[in-house]
Amino acid sequence: MEREMIDEIVNKVLLAIGQPAASVVPAIPVGVSNRHIHLCAGHLETLFGTGHTLTFEKDLKQVGEFAAKETVTLVGPKGVMRGVRVLGPVRNFTQIELSRTDGFSLGIAPPVRDSGDIEGSAGIVVVGPAGAVTLKQGVICAARHIHMQQADAQRLGVADKDRVTVEFGGLRGGTFHNVLVRISADFRLEFHIDTDEANAAELKNGDTVTLRRGGEVGHGQGKIGGVGYR
Repeated sequence: MEREMIDEIVNKVLLAIGQPAASVVPAIPVGVSNRHIHLCAGHLETLFGTGHTLTFEKDLKQVGEFAAKETVTLVGPKGVMRGVRVLGPVRNFTQIELSRTDGFSLGIAPPVRDSGDIEGSAGIVVVGPAGAVTLKQGVICAARHIHMQQADAQRLGVADKDRVTVEFGGLRGGTFHNVLVRISADFRLEFHIDTDEANAAELKNGDTVTLRRGGEVGHGQGKIGGVGYR
């Protein structure tokens, strides 16, 4: 709400001095996504015990999503990764989101996919305090994307499932292409990248990017490497 109020005031000032309001490009906050796992109900019980429910730790920016106190261990062909955070709420299927560097450490090659597109993705063994689950698929490197509401989309001139380009400043300023637009009434404006992308670009939580005007906006171009969106 505060961001929209500031934008409105800036637009009024620009109009008062004879500058077009369209020259104001809304800033999009950055959210850096660390490695994490979403669990289905069956796998949650296998890993943590029959009847177990996730223990709330803190809210995430997106409405209804939260970090749980529970963590799991991932076991790959070449390595073990402990303390991987479980995010809630429980989903219909289990999905693990890692960076490319995480994949190297574990000895697996998770493909870059839109969230929800796990068909033919990498597998891993997940270990919890009550048991283990062997996943034949479900591990991905999440494709970069922007969450937004319809009002944000109208201001930015984009539509759901567009692929857009964003740009950013700083010492390693540059652009990110093929950014998926995801629109929902429950979403809050945020540009999601993984830790590899953030480190390479010197971006951190709370930094901002802007949509490139006159650049890449691919309407209805579909997914990266699979089917569906989530």
